[in-house]
Amino acid sequence: MTAATPAPDASRRVENLDMAQKNFACAQGSRAGMRPTVVRGPMARLTEGAKSMLNALSHRGALTATTAIAAVALVMIVPQTRDIVVSPTSWTESRRPEAQPEPSEADQEYSPLGGTSEAPLVEAPVAIEEEVAPPPSQSPNVRLSKDAARFGIASDSLYGNEARSSVAPTFRDDSVASSPNTEAFANSDVNPLKVTADDPVSTFSIDVDTASYSIIRSSLMNGQLPPEDAVRVEEMVNYFPYNYPAPAEGVPFRPTITVSPTPWNEGTQLVHIGIQGVLPEIDSRSPLNLVFLIDTSGSMQDADKLPLLKQSFRLLLSELRPDDQVSIVTYAGSAGQVLEPTDASERTKILTALEQLEAGGSTAGQAGLQQAYQVAEGMAADGEVTRVILATDGDFNVGLSDPDALKDFISRKRDSGTFLSVLGFGRGNLDDATMQALAQNGNGQAAYVDTLSEAQKVLVDQLTGALFPIANDVKIQVEFNPAQIAEYRLIGYETRTLRREDFSNDKVDAGDIGAGHSVTAIYEVTPVGSDAIRNGPLRYSANQAPEEAEEIGFFKLRYKIPGADQSQLIEQPILPDQGVRGDDVEFSYAIAGFGQLLRGGAYLGNWSYDDAIALATAAKGDDPFGYRAEAVTLMRLAQTLSR
Repeated sequence: MTAATPAPDASRRVENLDMAQKNFACAQGSRAGMRPTVVRGPMARLTEGAKSMLNALSHRGALTATTAIAAVALVMIVPQTRDIVVSPTSWTESRRPEAQPEPSEADQEYSPLGGTSEAPLVEAPVAIEEEVAPPPSQSPNVRLSKDAARFGIASDSLYGNEARSSVAPTFRDDSVASSPNTEAFANSDVNPLKVTADDPVSTFSIDVDTASYSIIRSSLMNGQLPPEDAVRVEEMVNYFPYNYPAPAEGVPFRPTITVSPTPWNEGTQLVHIGIQGVLPEIDSRSPLNLVFLIDTSGSMQDADKLPLLKQSFRLLLSELRPDDQVSIVTYAGSAGQVLEPTDASERTKILTALEQLEAGGSTAGQAGLQQAYQVAEGMAADGEVTRVILATDGDFNVGLSDPDALKDFISRKRDSGTFLSVLGFGRGNLDDATMQALAQNGNGQAAYVDTLSEAQKVLVDQLTGALFPIANDVKIQVEFNPAQIAEYRLIGYETRTLRREDFSNDKVDAGDIGAGHSVTAIYEVTPVGSDAIRNGPLRYSANQAPEEAEEIGFFKLRYKIPGADQSQLIEQPILPDQGVRGDDVEFSYAIAGFGQLLRGGAYLGNWSYDDAIALATAAKGDDPFGYRAEAVTLMRLAQTLSR
């Protein structure tokens, strides 16, 4: 009998099968939106090679094997009827799917849009890729596989940081797998309705943060209702600029009080308190010393994190003056100063240092804060304003990570005169609770940047207010007259409430107002005798105030001039039908109602999104930047998503 075909043909069959497997991965990657990999070599000549083998092989068994190999290769190349999404991420030998533990229940239910996915898991062959060394400028914590390097994708990019990089993603039919959602938000239960005769005094710290509104916008624009804990109504209301009356000369701010019917509850009223801060002469402002404390950990590599952060700080640099100074401190596995204090006039040098930042490693937030404050103290000088601006997703996982421990650390540092502002970036592992603890105790502002437009608002349009305080430790206390008001509740400010005795205690920290800032607070009150009273009368009670007293309440405000130890007091009575209910007041009511709807609307009765949309649309007034029009759009999205 004639001998079988020599070994080289068998080698070619094995090589062709190997290339068919690689082309399968390439074809599936192309269907997932990836740039296909061009495979060269024997597989490119599969048809021609198959013909050659068929002509060369005379042994029946060899012919059968060769035909089967060609058939398998063609099946792999021809698109199948069922799509399989293959992540662009490749694995090393130690991260092959067969070596991974069973996915947890949380992983099976997680969807990148925040919902759940019931699609069955799909088994897919995975090619084992060779590891290639990262470029010199890249952190060694981020590994690149051969295919990932070709596409410029970090193989750990789906996991946030190296702590998660050992877990391979789970394939699904309809979406690329993502890391679990670990977001945490700072909030408390909705303020309850209080009986005035039992508890007539309400005390809280003012708040000029706006992070909650931007987080809500981010959720709605991604097709999700926001988590209820992410909704802080006061931050939604205070997101918008209002044209409140300016303070008199020599006074840092002026309160304006309006009392008018409630849109959502017949028989109740809203007490609207608007406080407008003075805007000093911009031309005469003090020089700025800014330390950019930038989170460069692995969790910051998404497009809406470090890349957006860089673009945002470019906008801020355009607003600085030549005598302002900038330094950059980064933190990942460890902290480091990447730019020494540099005059803002050296724009190219600052931008070069900024653009060279790359994400990788764990999140040593404590070390970064310590070094940033050390640098800031070295930059500080008499008559100048020194600020640390922390930009992060809030995911501190090395060093101090507990909000209470961070609060104590920042509280000790703010007394030096260096304030801390916090900018949040990205979603998925946003630690809002940590960010709030830092900003509230650092005498700074907390904002969330989800778009470049938001960066423009926070870092350009409101730069003066964010960096130049006009009053510290601002507290509000309202005493309601039980002879006139049966019940009341404060809308929002759940995380800012203070004890009654804290109002007169100058050692108790409170919120700060920056130049030109406005602050809004709203109470819903129920007059005595109204059909809207929710609490029944008590058998044993006595009103100490005379029934003929006209005042429905009394407003007090305490503040400190920056650098002062003793507070000053502003006070005035609250009268029925006080003030003018213009567009600013009406629009703030619409936003307050919107926020309450997002938190369940326990006190809104039958008031709906239609009512909020109608009220906001009618009260848009002068809207030069389109903020109010955008709010109406968000209300409509929330209405649709809530159905």
